[in-house]
Amino acid sequence: MHEFRSHTCGELRDSHVGETVRLSGWVHRKRDHGNLLFLDLRDHYGLTQCVIDVEKPGFREVEAVRSESVVCITGEVVKRSDDTINADRPTGMVEVVIAEFEVLSATKELPLPVFGEPDYPEDLRLKYRFLDLRREKMHANIVLRSKIIASIRAAMIEAGFMEFQTPILTASSPEGARDFLVPSRNHPGKFYALPQAPQQFKQLIMVAGFDKYFQIAPCFRDEDARADRSPGEFYQLDMEMSFVTQDDVFAAIEPVMAGLFEEFTERDVTKPPFPRITYQDALLKYGSDKPDLRNPILISDVSHIFKGGGFGLFAKIIEGGGVVRAIPAPEAGNKARAFFDKMNDWARGEGYPGLGYININAGEAKGPVAKNLGAELTDKLRAELGLGDNDGVFFAAGKQAEAATLAGLARTRIGEQLELISDDQFRFCWIVDYPMYQRDEGTKKIDFSHNPFSMPQGGLEALETSDPLEILAWQYDIVCNGVELSSGAIRNHKPEIMLKAFEIAGYSAGEVEKNFPGMLNALSYGAPPHGGIAPGIDRIVMLLADEPNIREVILFPMNQRAEDLMMNAPGEADIKHLRELHIRVVPPPEK
Repeated sequence: MHEFRSHTCGELRDSHVGETVRLSGWVHRKRDHGNLLFLDLRDHYGLTQCVIDVEKPGFREVEAVRSESVVCITGEVVKRSDDTINADRPTGMVEVVIAEFEVLSATKELPLPVFGEPDYPEDLRLKYRFLDLRREKMHANIVLRSKIIASIRAAMIEAGFMEFQTPILTASSPEGARDFLVPSRNHPGKFYALPQAPQQFKQLIMVAGFDKYFQIAPCFRDEDARADRSPGEFYQLDMEMSFVTQDDVFAAIEPVMAGLFEEFTERDVTKPPFPRITYQDALLKYGSDKPDLRNPILISDVSHIFKGGGFGLFAKIIEGGGVVRAIPAPEAGNKARAFFDKMNDWARGEGYPGLGYININAGEAKGPVAKNLGAELTDKLRAELGLGDNDGVFFAAGKQAEAATLAGLARTRIGEQLELISDDQFRFCWIVDYPMYQRDEGTKKIDFSHNPFSMPQGGLEALETSDPLEILAWQYDIVCNGVELSSGAIRNHKPEIMLKAFEIAGYSAGEVEKNFPGMLNALSYGAPPHGGIAPGIDRIVMLLADEPNIREVILFPMNQRAEDLMMNAPGEADIKHLRELHIRVVPPPEK
């Protein structure tokens, strides 16, 4: 018999009754029933119940062992009595009678329990992540992650993509976030950068003549943590294709995403082709370029209703260049007035002046907005929005961007409060036609709004003849249930377009040549039209695991301050190491 195990803890069934087996694993929990002591033994594969009688040799050792110690048990498999069968456990028909018991590795007192799913402080969980990962839910999340990545890899290979690995040590690139820098020992004063994404390299793979590329790519960005973004590093399904249009990229990735979600969930998944929503329509109808299509509420611009009179506050906002957006609340007219007042208080708590509203109950429109607007305009508003006799409607007013954001937040809040958002759906969509440029509100300068390597719609002619803020790009995002999974684009493949695009954003030809020498040079030697996308692995797993926080689906994440509490990173460097790298640390000034 093997030294440690003849079977795993998830393997034993009725067919093994009468066999002598050996199991190794962690003591999950113990239960003392007087003359009998039950011990649940756990490994990666499952749980097996083991039992020992008080009169048997080894009872005291089993009784004394702490939970989470690693032990080896040898004994006979017996069938459980009918009243003790555990139908919820694959091994629940049998148990092992302990004949030999050995502690392979004892545990100290645990800083947090493994049995059950207690809600412990995140920093404690991250410091003892190796214990946290033993918990059933966390273990299942990481196993799910592995299966999802394996499924993605198989689907991409089946679709004709080849997997390549791109460099980790590279040059800094302005892609919208701060780089992690790595000092060079052999080149004093110079630094590598960890890639924010394999963007330039995957384009160069297309220029090199490989038609379809993908990899499960690590990416590094020095940004703050959020619930759906881990600080430091993350993984994405990076892919690129040659001789393609936007439609070709969509046709390639939609079956992969839909098939993946159908494989790992019983929820209803959007079938290809996914809906396409322009960036401008997304901001208008959903108040966000990450719309949750499970929510049936659509936002409308009703500035024309309030323009020039009626409700004075809104009229004044419109006169000053602002807008008024309406967010319907189906059947909210049946709610008490407190519902509307609480929504207004919520908006103020979010930092906005508040939300106006009309409450329609039994066909009668109530509230200050309806009273001041008048019956005729209120009826016109109701007709345009399709409001029923017991519906409500809220209003977000202000500058266009501010009103759109508040309306989007209110749409989500109303959908949640009225329980309109289904929990059994995954709704995909594409956001398309992003603006190529935007004006930085701080510097007032024109800058890229998305990926600087994207192809402008209209090509060089558009760059030379159009208002930069009106130029659209062949850029797109894929969104699922309000979560942005990926950005992508058809790339610029001509050096003259690249130089002009960067010139509009304030970069001279010399700066482009200095910052992107490899890319600019490669485009000068015959580059195919190409494009791609890079869905985030962590966010995909987060959705399929139904976890609200991305750190629940990452093996060893950092905390919100980008610290690895288990490994004590980041840490101070040894002075000898710093000298080798020709670096001197300058402490921040004391506050």
